[in-house]
Amino acid sequence: MSLPPGFLDELRTRTSLAQVVGRKVMWDQRKSNQGKGDLWAPCPFHQEKSASFHVDDRKGFYYCFGCHAKGDALSFVKETENVGFMEAVEILAREAGMQMPARDPKAQEKADRRTQLAEVMEQAVQFFRLQLKTNSGVGAREYLDRRGLKDEAQDRWDIGFAPDGWQGLWDHLRGKGVTEDLILGAGLAKASTKGKQPYDTFRNRIMFPIRDARGRCIAFGGRAMDPNDNAKYLNSPETELFDKGRSLYNQGPAREAAGKGVPLVVAEGYMDVIALSEAGFGATVAPLGTAITEDQLRLLWRIAPEPIIALDGDTAGLRAAMRVIDTALPLLEAGQSLRFAIMPEGLDPDDLIKAQGAGAMQKVLDGARPMVSLLWQRETEGKVFDSPERRASLENDLRIAIGRIQNQSIQKHYGEEIKRLLYELFNPRRANAPRQGGWQGGGWQGGGGRRGPWKPAGPAFQPATKGSLLAAASGQVEEVLREAVILASLITHPHMIETFESAIERIDMATDEHGALQRAILSFTGDTSEELCAKIEAEVGTRALEKLFALNHVQIAPPIRRKDDPELAALCLAEELAKLDAARGARHELDDAVAEIGALSDEGLTFRLSEAVRLLDEARRGQGDDKGLFDRADNGVMVAREEKDALDALLKQIEDQQGGRKRP
Repeated sequence: MSLPPGFLDELRTRTSLAQVVGRKVMWDQRKSNQGKGDLWAPCPFHQEKSASFHVDDRKGFYYCFGCHAKGDALSFVKETENVGFMEAVEILAREAGMQMPARDPKAQEKADRRTQLAEVMEQAVQFFRLQLKTNSGVGAREYLDRRGLKDEAQDRWDIGFAPDGWQGLWDHLRGKGVTEDLILGAGLAKASTKGKQPYDTFRNRIMFPIRDARGRCIAFGGRAMDPNDNAKYLNSPETELFDKGRSLYNQGPAREAAGKGVPLVVAEGYMDVIALSEAGFGATVAPLGTAITEDQLRLLWRIAPEPIIALDGDTAGLRAAMRVIDTALPLLEAGQSLRFAIMPEGLDPDDLIKAQGAGAMQKVLDGARPMVSLLWQRETEGKVFDSPERRASLENDLRIAIGRIQNQSIQKHYGEEIKRLLYELFNPRRANAPRQGGWQGGGWQGGGGRRGPWKPAGPAFQPATKGSLLAAASGQVEEVLREAVILASLITHPHMIETFESAIERIDMATDEHGALQRAILSFTGDTSEELCAKIEAEVGTRALEKLFALNHVQIAPPIRRKDDPELAALCLAEELAKLDAARGARHELDDAVAEIGALSDEGLTFRLSEAVRLLDEARRGQGDDKGLFDRADNGVMVAREEKDALDALLKQIEDQQGGRKRP
């Protein structure tokens, strides 16, 4: 059904988001300001005690800082009422007193047919469930029992059995008055090529209903009971209800569980999903084909930002993982990726849970690896790089793979990680082996003799020192301090975020805590420092803010001391960003020069080092410092040459006027 132009805009104008949401939540009166339409409450999409769900009634949008749910009144009704878009429009239009436009007859006809097909599928579910309990389903029940699926679990998942006959389901549905067109349209039967009666699609198979996000049965998956069957697993053909590449098994329950904070797991098949869910991993889904499609990846990311792909540890499982990586690389966004949990060889999730329990499965999920790790494994495993040509080939393959990433920031970070791994691979002794002597971390380590575990020279960090800036800075204290000033300035003056957004995005924060603050600041859409602090507390924690503003270097910074001077804050922030960029430019220049010292000529090395010194000098002095010439006065004080010359000229003029008499 198509809506006339301006209908949705008028609906949003007439609808109060606060009223729509207020039916489902209890507002936090301490944090909320109803007069300004600024409302806070515990999130209705996941279990929490704190009020991290924010509603901006004036703008008509909501956002949860916990589970990251966001949208407008229509999306809220869709999610909470479990309805489609048009149904949500109808609900809000009825409340707003707006007349829904007349339905398009063709669209209405299509919607009615989909409803009819869904009803036929539910009848098929009940038929298969009944057949599982009859004598013909004895073998299927014994198989399910061996797999650990008791009657209660079978009921929860609506597992059934398709009898070994050509027209069992067909005759049943026709006896219920279902038309041939609907049975064929639902994919439950196939037309005979020999002019005979249509025959059932599924025969002698354990049946798993496949439901959409709204809980409607849209297809079936059938597991063959005959070991000699051509297809061990068979899915329904694509129909008006079912698009295999756009569907996930257990999508609806998994979305609900993920909204409560349960990690989203992607398994290979139906039995794995059921086993994981029954073991407590409720946010588990499975693709309905041999490989995960782009549409399925987008579905996964709507449920959770970083799903865990749990694949078998055999060769086939690893190949499937690599196909997923190739599909996902162009689609990656900041905070939107995949992790991979590789099962022990020879075991799938169902086997592991039965053999070692849910704790063993949790351990595997906790050890999930990032995509870049699997990408590196694919390109290097089982290969030898003992020649320049082989090394060049590896670099070229990795460059092509990374080049498929569309997001420039993610591409940059992938490149940095790959560069580090290449350095460790090509320079194993420099990257990993302990030195035979020289400076190592805490002090000088002499060479020679048999080595034990390295111990730092000098006292270890005291408990109060472990969380300090000096301990977290890893030798880059000055840069970390500048980061702290930049972050504190933005939190104090959030109006500057938009102006300096691109420069802030480019900063590769030295600590994880600073990185978390950076992400919270860049995703902020409010107006005041208080709102930004509330967002940071919800996402990062109160401790991070307290540590940041407790730093002496931050407390004395002009943007913090003079909160009422936004112009001064902007000038200081620009200066700090320039100094930080110059400092890191100098460090990177020195690192590159050292790495390439063997390949550079004397002139090239001299230029690289001089350029690094220049950048370092700029970082220390700042862009706003006077770059004029200075002379040292008789008393040792540095005086600008221009000022000194002007003073000397004035004194000479005075002496000439006094007849050449010198000053006493």
